[in-house]
Amino acid sequence: MAERILVTGANGFVGRHLLAALAERGEAGARVFAGRQTGAAGSIDQGEAIALDVTDAAQVRSAVKAVQPSVVVHLAAIAALQEARLDPERTFRVNLQGTMHLASAVLREAPGARFLFVGTSEVYGGTFKSHTGPLDEGALLDPTNPYAASKAAADLLIGQMARDGLNAVRLRPFNHTGPGQSEAFVVPAFAAQVARIEAGRQEPVLRVGNLDALRDFLDVRDVADAYLRAIFAPAIGGGTILNIASGVPRRIGEALDGLRALARVDIRVEPDPTRMRPNDTPLAIGDASRARASLGWTPRIAWETTLADTLDHWRKMVAYGQAG
Repeated sequence: MAERILVTGANGFVGRHLLAALAERGEAGARVFAGRQTGAAGSIDQGEAIALDVTDAAQVRSAVKAVQPSVVVHLAAIAALQEARLDPERTFRVNLQGTMHLASAVLREAPGARFLFVGTSEVYGGTFKSHTGPLDEGALLDPTNPYAASKAAADLLIGQMARDGLNAVRLRPFNHTGPGQSEAFVVPAFAAQVARIEAGRQEPVLRVGNLDALRDFLDVRDVADAYLRAIFAPAIGGGTILNIASGVPRRIGEALDGLRALARVDIRVEPDPTRMRPNDTPLAIGDASRARASLGWTPRIAWETTLADTLDHWRKMVAYGQAG
């Protein structure tokens, strides 16, 4: 039977890469329904666009009933930490209540559908501080910011609903970046500044936050590949939890050094107190053994390629006048 795949947040950073991966796969007979909130920024180049605001329970139920998905990939979320801190109520409304609306609609209207809930490694939060090695899926959830707390609550909700029959897979991706990500995240924040400096639109000073933290960085295209495999994997569900991680810690300063090496002009670095995050975690890396075993997935894109492609994206944005 051909898959009917509903993707929420399809116009977002990861959503656009997932739609591209689905189009490239070209699964025979598969239909992809690209859900997006009316008026939301970001284009949809693949899939059949449908209006889908996850905070509107009636609209969500109507959409699920009409689409009758065999797979739902739930990407819609407020994901930027600063945005979440500025409006925690809206963050919980989207990230928790929106997830409840969607999962409840699937249970009622398409009970056989596989529900892929895309969470985050941020749910482990404080647990990272008491461990020196990679965390697996059994690690304690200990969120330390509103975004993480809202996603942890949604993660636990989906785990409970799996006990009630939801065919759920919980995915916990670690830091991912690449072309198309906004400046609210560290690597594109660096890359956008480099691109503006090269174009003479910013003085040759790159302002940065904490460079010493170690993170488990992934290329967004590798993450999209993991989701693609989870969509078509024959034997996962029933509350399965999968970390999506490289297991390789990289100092944030490595991203800065790599981008400066690619820059076409000399750039000096200055600390910016406004970019220093509270509750920063010194080390956050994950164990993705389960994903390797169940999905046959492993990250393949070189770190250097991720940096170069991200910088090239921002060079184009600056050239087109879309990035300052």
